[in-house]
Amino acid sequence: MITPVILSGGSGTRLWPLSREAYPKQFINLVNNNSLLGDTVERVEALDDVQHLIVVSNEDHRFMVAGCLQKHDHLSNSSIILEPVGRNTAPAIALAAYKAIEVDADAVLLIMPADHVIKEDALFSEAVKKGKKAALEGKLATFGIVPDSPHTGYGYIKSGDQQGEWAVVDQFVEKPDEATAKDYIDTGKYYWNSGMFMFRADRYLEELEKFQPEMVINCKAAIEKSTIDLDFVRVDEKSFSASPNDSIDYAVMEKTDSAVVVPLDAGWSDVGSWSALWEIHQQDQNGNVCKGDVIMEDVKNSYIHSESRLVAAIGVDDHVIVETDDVILVADKSRVQDVKRLVAQIKQQDRHEHRFHKKVHRPWGSYEGITNSDRFQVKRIMVNPGSKLSLQKHHHRSEHWIVVEGTALVTRGTEEILLTEDQSTYIPLGTIHRLENPGVIPLEIIEVQTGSYLGEDDIVRLEDNYGRS
Repeated sequence: MITPVILSGGSGTRLWPLSREAYPKQFINLVNNNSLLGDTVERVEALDDVQHLIVVSNEDHRFMVAGCLQKHDHLSNSSIILEPVGRNTAPAIALAAYKAIEVDADAVLLIMPADHVIKEDALFSEAVKKGKKAALEGKLATFGIVPDSPHTGYGYIKSGDQQGEWAVVDQFVEKPDEATAKDYIDTGKYYWNSGMFMFRADRYLEELEKFQPEMVINCKAAIEKSTIDLDFVRVDEKSFSASPNDSIDYAVMEKTDSAVVVPLDAGWSDVGSWSALWEIHQQDQNGNVCKGDVIMEDVKNSYIHSESRLVAAIGVDDHVIVETDDVILVADKSRVQDVKRLVAQIKQQDRHEHRFHKKVHRPWGSYEGITNSDRFQVKRIMVNPGSKLSLQKHHHRSEHWIVVEGTALVTRGTEEILLTEDQSTYIPLGTIHRLENPGVIPLEIIEVQTGSYLGEDDIVRLEDNYGRS
């Protein structure tokens, strides 16, 4: 049986400002009306012989992962493993391997990043069948993307002797310059490195122990000492933190003599930049891709994305323009790989735009800042049906809540109040309170905060359904 393992730990800074640390690209609807993680889950559903999905995530994204699995009806038959610290892909896959063996000693792992695009699911399924055959023969298979251009943004895999439906891996090579990439394509022996793999869980651990025994010791201990918290597997932080930090490529695949490459030609992209996103969308007669409210005059070969207002462009060529409600990015399409430099500047200036959108997602819903000043701020709060905020109080602010849509069950001190559309309540400073949506439609309220300090850290949680302190 195949145990799919989805790696969902990335922060996606190359697609900033849409992708941010607290809400990275795997959770965004970049290609269609589904998130990239949702597309990956659906891709798993189309495969044969699948059991027990595993997702490896970090702490910050855990409820978004759980929400996605719940939406696709996979939460009850999944394990969400939480990494307490980032240790790259080799340890993350080791955790998944140990977890998979608990369910099936002969588990075959299919390793997939959460944020890739594959247009031809049927062709992907055929490649997975080949990968499974290789895995059952004890091979460690990687999926090599059949290149359609001398791309300089991907690493490459050089294939060696052909062995039926796969070839021996001769060499992994880093991202080349354009001339070298052209030489690679001309030989017909090179593939793009997809970052997707297939092998038996026990074989991966066996090979990992050869080359990184310390990693195996620490990851095994981290799983053995793990605990279950709601829908999550919390591995032991001390053990996992002691593991070496390394990718699967460096730790295993470049060293093992069992690596093989299975060709994959299924419309793959890692959506690793704005130019890559432009490439995978259908372009108009002028080579443009537009999303949202956009008007143009004499614009060519550009990607323009509007989230919250009209974007108007005149006389630009090969540009990327991305508008969100708090950031506007303008870049030459050839320079989009340098977006990470802007993100680094934002971090250095101690700003928050690298981490949060104006709309901040929470396990119960979301909130969005509307306006603020020194002693007040206004938020739009959305609470999912059946969800509730923590029972809490504040030392420095009071709150006014006005129900815009839905029904609110409000705990205020010792009383409970049911509010419907156009009704309101006041929460004095220091009063214990909670907001809950008992209805079947989303609850929308406007919150007006007033006080001497309005930071998000002025929350004393007395009771919380989501295990937050």
